Amino acid sequence: LSLKTAARMRFYEWLYVGDEAKKRRYSIIQAVREGKKTGYWILTLPSNGKNLLDLYPAMALAQPYYKEKDMLVLGIAADHDDAVRLSARIVNQVYQKTGGFDVAGFLLGNLNE
Repeated sequence: LSLKTAARMRFYEWLYVGDEAKKRRYSIIQAVREGKKTGYWILTLPSNGKNLLDLYPAMALAQPYYKEKDMLVLGIAADHDDAVRLSARIVNQVYQKTGGFDVAGFLLGNLNE
């Protein structure tokens, strides 16, 4: 299992990057790791069984609740719209490869290969 770690935050080995975030991906990752208040968004595994993915503004990670939470960051995006498009791309990829919508199972399965 090779994940990049920063405190309790881990980054998915095959991190998804939104189209608007591609040119700034390294600075976005650094800003998220450092907890800087930015307009960037992150995508994580769902926090409950009803969601396919969770989308958070990166600045929310500065809240105490998230500082204590073990999070696997699956994707980064430049803004909310970029995050929504990226989540659609991930869900579509999972559906195309599996015929279903078990995003977490598919992505976590990739970690074990």
